[in-house]
Amino acid sequence: MSNLRYVLLIQDCHFCETRDTGYIDKLRSDSAKMSQIAPRNAPLVCALAYDGLCTFEFGIAVELFALPRPEFADWYRYATVKAEPGPIRATGGITIEAQDDLDLLRQASLIIVPGWRGADAPVPPALCAALQDAYAQGARIASICSGVFVLAAAGLLTGKSATTHWRYTDKLAARYPDISVDPDVLFVEDDRVFTSAGSAAGLDLGLHIIRQDHGAQVAASVARRLVLPAQRDGGQRQFVPRPEPKARMGSDLAALQDMIRATLDEDWPMARMAQTAATSGRTLARRFREETGDTPLNWLKLERVSRAAELLENSAIPLADISDVCGFGSAESFRRDFRRLMGVPPIRYRERFGAAA
Repeated sequence: MSNLRYVLLIQDCHFCETRDTGYIDKLRSDSAKMSQIAPRNAPLVCALAYDGLCTFEFGIAVELFALPRPEFADWYRYATVKAEPGPIRATGGITIEAQDDLDLLRQASLIIVPGWRGADAPVPPALCAALQDAYAQGARIASICSGVFVLAAAGLLTGKSATTHWRYTDKLAARYPDISVDPDVLFVEDDRVFTSAGSAAGLDLGLHIIRQDHGAQVAASVARRLVLPAQRDGGQRQFVPRPEPKARMGSDLAALQDMIRATLDEDWPMARMAQTAATSGRTLARRFREETGDTPLNWLKLERVSRAAELLENSAIPLADISDVCGFGSAESFRRDFRRLMGVPPIRYRERFGAAA
């Protein structure tokens, strides 16, 4: 492995001011130990670092791939690669010092691109060229959150499927129409290129890669150490917050929506909605489209699923009772609609996100 040194300097921190020399020496010593543990022929994981670095996403790469794991016979080598000249300042007043540059990417088995400094920030041509070269040499490349814009700028996602944080999916799709953007999933793998959704989904993606490289048992052990579920499927939805309707307080449509929310257990066909709103079905559909961006019946399904999710998270009410309270009509329609909108069946949702979990 390359001679890696990185130092985290916490600005305006009294602890570092009073003990900075010994503390920094210890960090350098620990870093050197990381470099020596893995055998020289172990696959090399490179995490990119650049000014404006997203600290949490970078930390995911360090935690998953740089942390020594003597319990395993084989593990990764790891290096932090400086993607551009100048200081590398990360979120939270942290500065990172890395000795390796983009040339090291030619040796990488896996390259991790943490969150980029901005969806609209240009990507340096040298970085794009280095990623293209590494990919041509057979490297796998993975982005976390907005790091997908680096991969897109390098042309590595052309004709491929990808995802990113739900806040950026529309912008990614509009800017790069040749990418098939899936806005709902946690991560996507397509021909040695991996993309993940919001920050924590990077952990799911990293565990997925470890599972591919070392098997399910090793991935489960890493997950336990992180106090995480052993596996969240990439196809699981990102659990985007329900958008608030544009209807203003006091409008007829807002009053109708409030009434429906208060009586979700009742049957609400289009005819009843229109009658309650004192309008025609066609007019009601048009107004729903204008003010919520959806049809009345789709809006109703989303309300029922959202209410069911709240009950699954915060109560021990049996699934059959939740189905009745939320107005699904049958246990089968409850499972079908919930899975379609949330990506997992109700029972698995409760296991992962319920109060007992």
